[in-house]
Amino acid sequence: MLTAIIPKLPMRDKAATKAFYIDRLGFSEIADYGDYLLIKKDAIEIHLFAFAELDPTQNYGQVYVRTQHIDKFYQWLLDHHVPIHPNGPLG
Repeated sequence: MLTAIIPKLPMRDKAATKAFYIDRLGFSEIADYGDYLLIKKDAIEIHLFAFAELDPTQNYGQVYVRTQHIDKFYQWLLDHHVPIHPNGPLG
């Protein structure tokens, strides 16, 4: 019956959001409806909606992404110069 759950995340700046997800993380664009963006990578799909007034310090939304190869993914992030939280790897 159920096959997926797709997070809907706010975006303050669509150009910055696309630069991060598409250019840095390697997602591809499924569709762009102005204030609503759909992106995908592997089996992950994310929908993003415009929310210019978003205050990140007051936003408690979170998404957990599961992978079978965390070390490989972590190295991919490093190889592609994706900023890593200052706490570094948790493993």
